[in-house]
Amino acid sequence: MTDKPTSLSTAPQGYADWLVDVKSRIHAAQQRATLAVNRELVQLYWQIGRDILQRQAKQGWGAKVIDRLAQDLRSAFPDMKGFSLRNLKYMRAFAEAWPDESFVQEVLAQLPWYHHLALMDKLPGPETRKWYAAKAIEHNWSRNVLVMQIEAGLLERTGKAVTNFGAHLPKAQSDLATESLKDPYRFDFLGLGEQAQEREIEQALVRHVTNFLLELGAGFAFVGRQVPLEVGGEEFFIDLLFYHLKLRCYVVIELKAGKFKPDHLGQLSFYLTAVDRQVKNEHDSPTIGLLLCKSHNKVVAEYALGDKSQPMGIAEYKLLQSLPEALRTSLPTIEQIERELGGHSGE
Repeated sequence: MTDKPTSLSTAPQGYADWLVDVKSRIHAAQQRATLAVNRELVQLYWQIGRDILQRQAKQGWGAKVIDRLAQDLRSAFPDMKGFSLRNLKYMRAFAEAWPDESFVQEVLAQLPWYHHLALMDKLPGPETRKWYAAKAIEHNWSRNVLVMQIEAGLLERTGKAVTNFGAHLPKAQSDLATESLKDPYRFDFLGLGEQAQEREIEQALVRHVTNFLLELGAGFAFVGRQVPLEVGGEEFFIDLLFYHLKLRCYVVIELKAGKFKPDHLGQLSFYLTAVDRQVKNEHDSPTIGLLLCKSHNKVVAEYALGDKSQPMGIAEYKLLQSLPEALRTSLPTIEQIERELGGHSGE
């Protein structure tokens, strides 16, 4: 007897909505099962690592015991991955890095095992690891995104923009707004040189809007580029306009290809007023401005913000990832490469 496709009649009323609901419940159950398996696996690995540490400390077992354990576990569980010598050493390091079992169970078990390997390999101590682990859980980062954020120095840049938020926003919103801005912003994914102009950077950011949003951080939603505003019969254009879902406010971003000058804030202030009066609704918080410039003097920026009544921030952007001076000077320029290729084109 063979299974044949059933001849289906027209679905009854309400069937389509019910099917969507069933599919949603199946996906949710699959996700819960995956998370439960991951939680058990991380806790098991921590327990094995703790046992190795305790037996080595109390009974004087040497490092060779891990080799023996790897061999015995792979013989006992030939179809299971994860019991290699290298991974058992990671289990030991994991238990050593996180001695508090309750913290492992309640927090760290939410992350997949390979996230923990990245945290151990890339970061030096518990505080920075805790910070990145919390961000990875909060934003559901993949391992690749986690590694990228670590290598980009997210912790060191977060909350470092010069702002006047403390003077013009309620404390809870001020803290969140400050945490939402960085300094500097890294735009090396654009593939532009240091001499790129404002419009060129702006166009490239829109072309690479997914990477741009990732660099801006959680909560930013792209509204538009060169957003037109009419004021007094004249037309003006905002470089980039975003809406921040957590802050519940619009964010105006202006780009300046040179060094920060105090008069740049006058234009930004004008745009904030226009957005507050023409775009935001009564439930939105006051619009925030972010001026991104190639460089800024922090003291000058703080003075310039001192008498401004609207919430603004000033930060730098970097188009090229920083390289050590010795390496940077040893690399050929684009012009040198082109000349070299041109000289060999006839060979």
